[in-house]
Amino acid sequence: MDKKWKTSIAGIIDGEAHIHGYKVTDLIDGVTFTDAIWLELKGELPTEKEQAMLDSILISTIDNGLGPPSITNARNSASAGNPMQAAIAAGVLGVGEAHGGAIEECARLLQMGLAADKLVEKVISSGERIPGFGHKVYSTDPRATQIFAKAKELGFYGEHCELAVEVEKILEEKKAKKIPINVDGAIAAVISDMGFDYRLGKGFFLIGRVVGLVAHVFEEWVREKPFRRIADEEIEYDGVPPRLLKKT
Repeated sequence: MDKKWKTSIAGIIDGEAHIHGYKVTDLIDGVTFTDAIWLELKGELPTEKEQAMLDSILISTIDNGLGPPSITNARNSASAGNPMQAAIAAGVLGVGEAHGGAIEECARLLQMGLAADKLVEKVISSGERIPGFGHKVYSTDPRATQIFAKAKELGFYGEHCELAVEVEKILEEKKAKKIPINVDGAIAAVISDMGFDYRLGKGFFLIGRVVGLVAHVFEEWVREKPFRRIADEEIEYDGVPPRLLKKT
């Protein structure tokens, strides 16, 4: 009789845990954490260059300060007295299409096989923004620049990276201003050139960002008083003015 649950990723074989055929005890002694991440996702151990590129990608997603929703969600949850796992879950739930989610959608577009002008036309005609492009602070995202530089150094700057750069140029022509590739767009292009399915896009962001969430949750516990709240002077009520309830 077929078993209801099947996986080709990991299992207990002859009483020992294995991941894609390798004993976990051997992996503990013989590979890095980044190697193990690649193994989980790809089914094989990475080359030195693949490991180095994945390292760079994950480092770029670890943290970006207190501003992003993932960090503030996690710290607010920790401030309310929740345990580590609950606060981390709150942080993860702060990741969405406007924060961290652009990697997946950008990679999907880049992997469609469209020319740059057709890709831009397709998205703009729908009234949407092109994910992975634009930044509130940077005119040129230094993280994206570094990711692309690393990809060139290691041999992973391929057709998808070139396509992303071409999209940036066309966007600037159409909008009469620079809309830079951001770190999400750079990661999307590089993972596409490394052969990853676009549906793993959010996963790359989450793998790195959870490290930052753990650090921020712990800092919230040890540095701040419980029950953090928004200061009254930062809140403006703009609803209906005070009124009397008419008694019947």
